[in-house]
Amino acid sequence: MSQDTLLITGASGQLGQLVLKHIASKTGAKVIAASRDPSKLNTKFETRAADFDKPETLPTAFAGVDRLLLISTDALAVPGQRLKQHQAAIAAAKAAGVKHIVYTSLPNPEPGNLISFAPDHYGTEQAIINSGLDYTLLRNNWYAENTLMALPHAIQTGQWYTSTNGGKIGYITREDAALASASALANPPAPKATFTITGAKALSHADVAALVTEVTGKPLSVVDVSDADFKAGLIAAGLPDFVADMLTSAEAAIRAGQLSAVTTDVQTLMGKAPTTFHDFLTTAKGALLA
Repeated sequence: MSQDTLLITGASGQLGQLVLKHIASKTGAKVIAASRDPSKLNTKFETRAADFDKPETLPTAFAGVDRLLLISTDALAVPGQRLKQHQAAIAAAKAAGVKHIVYTSLPNPEPGNLISFAPDHYGTEQAIINSGLDYTLLRNNWYAENTLMALPHAIQTGQWYTSTNGGKIGYITREDAALASASALANPPAPKATFTITGAKALSHADVAALVTEVTGKPLSVVDVSDADFKAGLIAAGLPDFVADMLTSAEAAIRAGQLSAVTTDVQTLMGKAPTTFHDFLTTAKGALLA
C-alpha cells in the first residue's frame, strides 16, 4: 500500500494545507497536492492544476492516482455550483482509475438538515456512493475556528448574539480534522466507511462563553435573539446576503440539535483524543483579544 499515489484537492486552502502538513508522517506513499492555482502551493510534494469548473483539467490532474482526498470547495455563492464541481471531480476520478475517494462532508447531511449547504454534501455523498468506488466519508462537525469570526468582537462588547437558544455543537478543530483526513487517506480503515468527526464534548454558546472568560479573564454573556434579528446583525456588519443566510441556517440547525452529536470516530482515525475547546481557546488567545 505504501506504493500507492495519493492526491489532495484544495491543497492551498486552510484544511488542505494542514493535511499536507500531516500526511508525510502517515505514509510513505507518493503524495500530490492539487489546486486551481498550483503557484499558491508551497510544498515539497508534486503539484498539479485541478480546477473543478474546468473539467478538462481533471484527467491530467488525476492520472495515476489511487486514492483521492476531495476537500469540499468554497463555491457557496451560487446555489448548485459546489455540487456540480464535486460531481465533475468524482466522474473524472472514476474515469482516471482512482480507486478510493475520501470526502469532507457534514454531519447528517440528509434531507431535513437545516444548514443551507447540506444538500451539496448529501448530493456529493450520493454521487460517490453511486460511483461504485471505495470511499471514506468524513462528516466534519463545525470547526472550532469558526467561532473566531464572532468572538473577538463579542469579547470587546461583552455580548455574544446568537439564535441557537442553548443548542450544542460538537466542535472539532481544523487541525484535528486535517489529521483525521490525512490518516483516512493514508490508511483507509475499510473499503466503504462513514465517520462523524467531532470533539469529545458538545458545547452551547453559554458553555463556550464560560470557557472564554476562563481563558481570557473577560466577561462574556450570551444574548439570545431571533433568526431574523441574527441575520439583520450580520447584514449590518457588512456580510453578503448569502453568507448571512448560510450562518443563520446554521444557527437554526444548532438550535434543532443537528450538530450536537459526539463520537469517538476522530480518535479512532487519529489515534489520540481530540483537542479540547479550552485548549483551542488557549492557543487562540491572541486572536481572541486582537
